[in-house]
Amino acid sequence: MLEKGKISVRQFSMMVAFFIVGSAILIIPSILAAKAKQDAWIAALLSISLGLLIIPLYHALGKRFPDKNFAQYCEVILGRWPGKTAFFLFLTYPLIGAALTLRNIGDFMSTQILRETPIQAIHILFIAVVVMGVRLGLEPLARAAELFFPWISMLSIVLIVLVSPQMKAANMLPVLENGFMPVVKGSIPFITFPFLGTVVFLMLYPAVNRIEKAGKAMFVGELVGGLLLIVITVLGITVIGPEQLVRSSFPSYEIAQRISIGDFLERIEAIMAIIWVLSIFFRLSVLIYVLALGLAQVFNFREHRFLVVPVGFLIVPCSILFVPSSTYLSNFNQTILPVYLPTFGLFLPLLLLVVAVIRKKGSRRVNG
Repeated sequence: MLEKGKISVRQFSMMVAFFIVGSAILIIPSILAAKAKQDAWIAALLSISLGLLIIPLYHALGKRFPDKNFAQYCEVILGRWPGKTAFFLFLTYPLIGAALTLRNIGDFMSTQILRETPIQAIHILFIAVVVMGVRLGLEPLARAAELFFPWISMLSIVLIVLVSPQMKAANMLPVLENGFMPVVKGSIPFITFPFLGTVVFLMLYPAVNRIEKAGKAMFVGELVGGLLLIVITVLGITVIGPEQLVRSSFPSYEIAQRISIGDFLERIEAIMAIIWVLSIFFRLSVLIYVLALGLAQVFNFREHRFLVVPVGFLIVPCSILFVPSSTYLSNFNQTILPVYLPTFGLFLPLLLLVVAVIRKKGSRRVNG
């Protein structure tokens, strides 16, 4: 094991929740509404229900190889070189995912908060903080997630309570006006992003101190993160309306801007900014950690931390080159990602599990 640290089941669950919320909290409502309109909340419910079904597959792999991470049992199951090749291709996801995530925060900060600041400067400053966190190791990151999670939960509740007077239930009607197919089409991007992206946590599985409970922890984390996204989607529909929701680049931030109580409690959208910046910090940290650890595994390095800085700052030019504009990013999330991500988030783990069962690889003695 290149990573010696251990994290608790609760910490693992919180990191999964942060990963799910991540950049999704600002962009998912508009992606859902683009297809499902006022039925976006139904699409969100469908997405989460289907997204949770992937967890038994991940847990079956994780408990079959309790002392190995995803990179290691790729080699055990497929053979050394086919396994290394498959996992090296898998690493394109954390690379692209990190670049897209960094671009999300760059677009948000440069258009909503720091409008005179070049996006490259925002990327460099944010990635520097992430790199410092990842270099400290998995345990400190998990403790930080445990520390911030109650505060993020409290801020989310405060945001929901304060914006509730602006809700208009009539915006959710008529229900299923165009049938169920728009709901299904709207749910597809949400199923792949962010739920299939949690495949990266198979690299963290051996670090969980009670691996038999890791599957339940992942379920709870995805459920908590998913429920928050459902609530934000409902707020988007009822507060700003489905038409405006589709046109908005950052609908969750616009929802927070609508808070107005007694003409004195206004413009507290910083609450949403804090929630998003913290959650995206942990999402980006997990992606860079997995990328550095995975590269060390592929090239048989004994240490992975020296890769964190070059890998982290490689993400900066990639975030500009891979995503030339925010419009391109939106189209990528809705068209390319739903095709690309299932390859590594569904089909590769399924292939590994089937081959492992056929070749009788791994242990089945871990309960849970």
